[in-house]
Amino acid sequence: MASSSKCTGPIIPNEDGPAFRCFKKFRSDVVLLLYSPYVICLASGTLNIDAFRHSISQDVAFLNAFARAYELAEDCADDDDEKLDISKLRKKILDALEMHDTIVEDWGLDSTKDCPVHPATLKYTEFVLETASGKVGQLKPFATFATKFEKTKLAAYILGTIAPCIRLHAFLAKEIKELQDSKENNHPYEKWIYNYSCEDFQKFVQQTEDLMDKLSVAFIGEELNINEKLYQQGLKLVIVFFHAQELTQPTVVPLTKALDPARDRLVLFSDFDLTCSVHDSSSILAEIAIVRAPKSDENQPEGQITGMLEAEMRKTWRAISREYSEEYERCIESILPPQKVEFNYETLHAALEKVSDFEQRENHKVVEAGLLKGLKLEDIKRAGERMMFQDGCISFFQKITKNENTDIHVLSYCWCSDLVRAAFSSGGLDVVNILANEFSFDESGSTGEIIGKIETPIDKVEAFCEILQGCSDDKRKLTVFIGDSVGDLLCLLKADIGIVIGTSISLRIVGTYYGVSFLPFFPSLVKKQKELGAEGSHCLWKRESGILYTVSTWEEIHALVLGN
Repeated sequence: MASSSKCTGPIIPNEDGPAFRCFKKFRSDVVLLLYSPYVICLASGTLNIDAFRHSISQDVAFLNAFARAYELAEDCADDDDEKLDISKLRKKILDALEMHDTIVEDWGLDSTKDCPVHPATLKYTEFVLETASGKVGQLKPFATFATKFEKTKLAAYILGTIAPCIRLHAFLAKEIKELQDSKENNHPYEKWIYNYSCEDFQKFVQQTEDLMDKLSVAFIGEELNINEKLYQQGLKLVIVFFHAQELTQPTVVPLTKALDPARDRLVLFSDFDLTCSVHDSSSILAEIAIVRAPKSDENQPEGQITGMLEAEMRKTWRAISREYSEEYERCIESILPPQKVEFNYETLHAALEKVSDFEQRENHKVVEAGLLKGLKLEDIKRAGERMMFQDGCISFFQKITKNENTDIHVLSYCWCSDLVRAAFSSGGLDVVNILANEFSFDESGSTGEIIGKIETPIDKVEAFCEILQGCSDDKRKLTVFIGDSVGDLLCLLKADIGIVIGTSISLRIVGTYYGVSFLPFFPSLVKKQKELGAEGSHCLWKRESGILYTVSTWEEIHALVLGN
């Protein structure tokens, strides 16, 4: 889909329109592509030229399919203005076809030779043309689209199969362009990047999406469902096309493939509360205690905390929670140096010892108040089974546990490991190693005591180190730690790859004051791929002092570690 447009600036998409909403809805699939070996190599400029040539050789098939689809969409449109708009879009595709030979010659592709159509290309182009001919039987009973209204619907459906492809190209080019240093003009695929990030192409994408939105404005119920499914299928097939491009060069992603199974082992650690879970486990345990508390003195069961009724218990929990938050903020402020300092792990470790003392004192307050006494193990397990996980978290663990060359450990401050274990077990993840605190139980339930295993940042990093020391095989260990809070900071910095997920303000503040650098992962991967080079040797990640990587979603972690 090469073009020769002059690049002047981006066009802001209509984020309220159905087309762009569809693109955002299926963003997780796009993230997996963004972190794919092909895109990382393309962005770094190290992509093997033969792989690139093969990819762009498919443009003719794409463009011919689009030209025919726009032609059929024009026939379907009922409004003269809509017909004219579609005709203009088709004209741009035909212009791109005319310019294609000249453009691809810049990359040494012989335009006089016919290039075989890749199976992934064929699947997408056939999907577009079948939809354009009215064959949408996979989504609903076959329709002839005989009436004017039905034909207008078909025009919208047709554009719905094209829009995801061109939007995806615009998105990838924009993401890659933002990484380019303005002082560097030697990116081998610079023309490809600018062709798809330029104003003319952005306008073309926006016009296609706007027209799709306009044609589908009257859609309700089934029509909306069909439109979305067509868009999703089109996006999926284009993503499959990119993933299908063969690479023979070494890449930094995904980690499970970049490592040598004979020599290397991946050891993956994760925090639990708010890293994996949507809600903090302490609040869930508190709610169990409150719900199980007697409503009055008359119906207080034997073994329950004497005099602690539901209303009083709720009030006590709220007071402890409020006091914890206030004192935690003061504790964090107290460990910050007067000004930012250079990174030194031992200095940060000493500062977090004060946070560790604070965390132990707070846990002791809960125990002394007797708020955890009488909890039933079955209630705790039931709550764990119902815990909500962050989007993409469970599916990541379900897939990574199938990798025989990976050890998985969850290190948690949770007061009761049974809660965490039940949460993972509900997702079929009994094989995950979980280390957290425990409750002591007697015949009436929890005694209210916490058996401390991991209560503090110091406890957590010591457990991290002990687990690594206990690994018995001779393989080189690549360690990954995923966390979201100050309590994870020491582990994040000890790991070869420390991944910060979420937006914890206290974590960023403490880290920044102590010289920690927080780097977005996508540009970091592109930089590492550039350092590896197109013909580089086997790559094993190694810890970089004071550097942590940031992600927004578990999909990014999935793409980094496992690929698509």
